[in-house]
Amino acid sequence: MSVSTRHRAAVIGQPVAHSLSPVLHEAAYADLGLADWRYTSRDVAPGELEEVLAALGAPAGEGPTWEGLSVTMPHKQRLLTLVDVVDPLAQTVGAANTVVAQRSGTGPALLAAFNTDVAGIVGAFRDAAPSEPLRDGGSLTAFVLGSGATACSALAALTELGAARVVVAARHHAGPGRALAAAHRMGLEIETITWRPDDPASCREVAQALAQARLAVSTLPARGADPLVPALRERLEALGLRGGATLLDVVYDPWPTALATAWQQGGGTVAAGWLMLLHQAVPQVRLMTGHLPDVAVMRRAVTQALERR
Repeated sequence: MSVSTRHRAAVIGQPVAHSLSPVLHEAAYADLGLADWRYTSRDVAPGELEEVLAALGAPAGEGPTWEGLSVTMPHKQRLLTLVDVVDPLAQTVGAANTVVAQRSGTGPALLAAFNTDVAGIVGAFRDAAPSEPLRDGGSLTAFVLGSGATACSALAALTELGAARVVVAARHHAGPGRALAAAHRMGLEIETITWRPDDPASCREVAQALAQARLAVSTLPARGADPLVPALRERLEALGLRGGATLLDVVYDPWPTALATAWQQGGGTVAAGWLMLLHQAVPQVRLMTGHLPDVAVMRRAVTQALERR
């Protein structure tokens, strides 16, 4: 006999059909015995975000109650202006990827925003290179490709991992939602490179900075880093990588990316994007359900889903 759904959660974004978040959350629910919880995906355009949040915070009715949302592009920053409470980490980073409906009684819920992307990035690096000491005598150099919401989270994560110097390469650096603004809120001094993908000299400059990093994060969408790959291959063929150099590419579909392949062929360690997805989902499940999930169960579910693709 099937159990009716009493609690609902979902991932929202645009595009979102490729997301493996439902696989992760549903696996956690099953293992935790939360038979009346369901997690889905929903394509939400920017103009629809306020309506979706209003539904999340509406008083509980006779049907299933909305408990929380996972939030991906392009809503991670605008979200902060539309909720009731913002967690200090999300406020400092300037981006949130989780909204929880906190309910008391029968009235509207209090909507609270959190950032678990930082934990996801830290977890991905520690997972991919557990034997490598991430702190490097106070001189660890890190690199971030991109300057949007995920790049802002990457700055906080890399600082937690011990980065003393961070270089950010992106097409644009100006604006309140960019990594430069987030670095200012965090009290970080970062170096910036303006990347022009159609300019070979600019690609060589970015590839040089990337290849010198001990920790690197590409926050670009699928195929977004492809113009950089020829220059990176040329640089790595000439000089190689430092021992223990690790790249996290947040893309997980399609995988491997051209950037990850070039990095690995150059002797570096690669952290796949699904590792970040996994490690950000663990605290997300706990925030929404109040239960700590088993990361091994979620890992098994996501790797099996990737094998089927």
